[in-house]
Amino acid sequence: MKRKRSLKYLLLFGFGAWLAVQTVQAAASEEGGHGLAPIVLLGLAVFLIVAKLAGEAFERFNQPAVLGELLGGIVLGSFALSGFAGIEPLRTNEVIAAIAEIGVIILLFEVGLESNLGEMLEVGWSSLLVAVLGVLAPFFLGWGVAAYFIPDEATLGHIFIGATLCATSVGITARVFKDAGKLQTREARIVLGAAVIDDVLGLLILAVVAGTIKAQAAGGTLAAADVGLIAAKSIGFLVVATLLGHFLVPHVFRGAGRMESRGVLLALAVAFCFLLAWAAALVGLAPIVGAFAAGLVLDEGHFESFHERGERDLHDLVAPVSTLLVPIFFVLMGLKVDLRVFVRPEIIGFATVLTLAAIAGKQVCALGVLERGINRAAIGLGMIPRGEVGLIFAGIGATLMLPDAQGVNEPVIGAATFGAVVIMVVVTTLVTPPVLKWSLARSASEVEPDEHQRAINETADEASERIAR
Repeated sequence: MKRKRSLKYLLLFGFGAWLAVQTVQAAASEEGGHGLAPIVLLGLAVFLIVAKLAGEAFERFNQPAVLGELLGGIVLGSFALSGFAGIEPLRTNEVIAAIAEIGVIILLFEVGLESNLGEMLEVGWSSLLVAVLGVLAPFFLGWGVAAYFIPDEATLGHIFIGATLCATSVGITARVFKDAGKLQTREARIVLGAAVIDDVLGLLILAVVAGTIKAQAAGGTLAAADVGLIAAKSIGFLVVATLLGHFLVPHVFRGAGRMESRGVLLALAVAFCFLLAWAAALVGLAPIVGAFAAGLVLDEGHFESFHERGERDLHDLVAPVSTLLVPIFFVLMGLKVDLRVFVRPEIIGFATVLTLAAIAGKQVCALGVLERGINRAAIGLGMIPRGEVGLIFAGIGATLMLPDAQGVNEPVIGAATFGAVVIMVVVTTLVTPPVLKWSLARSASEVEPDEHQRAINETADEASERIAR
């Protein structure tokens, strides 16, 4: 019954996508008399409907909604191959792109809110080593794969592709551990702690690589000292943001707690997120670095005055904003996938090897586990999914420009490479739940016989003692 309902949602989504394309094509040629083009409103409506229908269908198959949103955008974009001219304005509209970027900023703010700075510092050496290995191995593997398959691209382009393989999408892994009743196990704590550090390290690498690309695109020559300066700037920004959150933010929120108007907590928190995102952009970093830092430094202790008067938790307040804006980004990312590149065998080969590098790189994480009796395979498998983080990195790469051999500026992540990254994200996200469940079940089946044998041995020892007496 559940499968039939899921198929109904897929059919409904397909019909809705076709109807949406017809409507968009009819509206694309219309000109509005107001400041906001009508195509923006129609496009946002189409994106939200496609996101929710496709996301619902995927969730009914026990898959993340983000995959449905991404593939929904791909299906929507495929209508352009049939000559529907209305799709192109949605791909290139600057207002829709800006709203999608705000959605990403809110998403990284949420990720920061769910990450506890204190717990991150207390995760222990195993989580730290797992995180470091889980960043370095995929980074260099991705760099090598890109250099082999697209040798004509600039070296910084190869490095950026390596950066897209670094971070882990912890939400998918956390759900698997929770469904298996293993969320409180040592393996789960190591993976979840490592994933938080993983995000921080991945964002730092993104900041350094993106800053280096911008500097080179501006015509400057980069030395090792320049790259070191960009890295120091990135780390310094996170340190300053942390100090700001520790010393200044509590006083600001405590004072705001005296205000009686509704929505003060949400408005102030989102404003703080936007301010740090702006500050990050001001010093040459990606705005998402600032958004993540804003969420990371905000602590529940800052909101006690709001909670005392019955205000909801900040996570609950931000959730509706995220639910509205974040899917727009993923549908837009799917819409930007050029399906024509998948008929080229070399791109399929590139995507396949890039995916294998992404999976293999995270298996190196298991070497960072220091304790005995830990299911190392589960830790390596739990670090595989890239999910939304890989797409965010690829989306940023599509906006960065580097001169090619002829001196013409080209996107760091072109259409073909973007398609390969999307395949990597989809495969790593789909493959993780079943293989991680298998590893956890196998570990449990190995433990049970050991416990049974231990019980038999204890019974035998007790019997021997009685006989001896």
